Amino acid sequence: MTTNDYVLALDQGTTSSRAIVFDRGGAVRGIGQREFHQYYPQPGWVEHDPMDIWHSQLEVAREALRNAGIYAADLAAIGITNQRETTLLWERATGRPLARAIVWQDRRTAALCEQLRADGHADWLQQRTGLVLDAYFSGTKLAWLLEHTPGAREAAERGELAFGTVDTWLVWQLTGGAVHSTDPSNASRTLMYDLHTQDWNDDILALLNIPRSVLPGIAPSSAVVGHSIADCLGGPVPIAGVAGDQQAATFGQACFTPGMAKNTYGTGCFMLMNVGNAPVPSHNQLLATMGWTLPGAGATYMLEGGVFMAGAAVQWLRDGLGIIQRSADVEALAASVADTDDVFLVPAFAGLGAPYWDPYARGTLVGMTRGTTRAHIARATLESIALQSAELLACMNADSGIALSQLRVDGGAARNDLLMQMQADLLGVPVVRPRVAESTARGAAGLAGLAVGFWSELDEFASQWEVEQVFEPQWPEAQRQARLARWQQAVALSRGWNRPQP
Repeated sequence: MTTNDYVLALDQGTTSSRAIVFDRGGAVRGIGQREFHQYYPQPGWVEHDPMDIWHSQLEVAREALRNAGIYAADLAAIGITNQRETTLLWERATGRPLARAIVWQDRRTAALCEQLRADGHADWLQQRTGLVLDAYFSGTKLAWLLEHTPGAREAAERGELAFGTVDTWLVWQLTGGAVHSTDPSNASRTLMYDLHTQDWNDDILALLNIPRSVLPGIAPSSAVVGHSIADCLGGPVPIAGVAGDQQAATFGQACFTPGMAKNTYGTGCFMLMNVGNAPVPSHNQLLATMGWTLPGAGATYMLEGGVFMAGAAVQWLRDGLGIIQRSADVEALAASVADTDDVFLVPAFAGLGAPYWDPYARGTLVGMTRGTTRAHIARATLESIALQSAELLACMNADSGIALSQLRVDGGAARNDLLMQMQADLLGVPVVRPRVAESTARGAAGLAGLAVGFWSELDEFASQWEVEQVFEPQWPEAQRQARLARWQQAVALSRGWNRPQP
């Protein structure tokens, strides 16, 4: 067992970088957080500066240590969790990024996905990767970078370039370029990873024209992959846990038994269900994905459904419409009316995810009258998050054959009591919020801590998960079904709006 008393979790998200120090009891001892710039060079394009990602993450890691009053020498390990699918490409020799990172929300490869689908590759890809053919995933983003960045194709063929999702980029930076690796949870989001062989698929690489030499190695989610260089935090620290943000949140919520599920309410909204040690194919347009791999315990697989716009829809109320000053203001405004007065917002600002997978859907606000107020629109925005999540759960129940008994929740918007009650009413099952809301960072810390003996076993880590509040459903079944049917009418109006005209 390690004698160091803390684990540092690096939580690199879509709009901000965070770092959290946890002690042996699972309590938070120090936090750092910083937003960074978003680039929107064309409609449907979303980019990040890779150096912004790295510098903001390093700064908040140092800030979290300062706030906890500790040093690198007090850390047993570093765990990393990250925005998934965001795609980076850099020079191995210098670490210089060749271009801005293409963010998971970016839709520039929708046409390439359409062509691959027209050529008959969609089912074949889904059988191997568990993923729906969509611009969301990293493979087509990497193919785009190699095709459109001057000199990239030739440099890649010479073995001079490194691809990575954000976890890989952070490990590379933390180790001074010594380690180029990812974990199965992130690899399984690239459209290049075979769920069955648990390795990169050469047939897919050939289809996308991607040289295998650019890809990172794949290490277990809970394992020491390297050590941070002293320049980063003041001393070397084992990097011992890596998982994509949604899988890390599922781990942090202690969803270790098949049938357990969690929903994270962040920029997007992501629901994952543990389905055990073998992938379960989806017949309802969900994703089969890797959860994590633990030494000696093998792989845990998930079913996942993603809502692209959750907290981002509330940000739109704040920044786009200006009807609230702070995101936190939405709850009081929405609660000032009893219902939406039949107003629905479909927040398809970047298309629709599961179960529709429509990149051409666009945001739609319907049902308004002269009596509609900003409060009705605020309430419809919150309800849209709960409605989208309810659709996902119905698909999961059908695919897994398991009727969920409760939903564990986390993420910033999970602190919104009104939204959580809406969610319970629309699901028809209790919604459970834990005492420690930092589930994503907690999961990264757990994976890292287990790898170095900071926590001795899974049960010890799971025992630290505690309930803060349970939201019980209050609606009768008929009301729930009627609301969902009305929502689907609104969704139908948003579908295909931006499809190119012949």
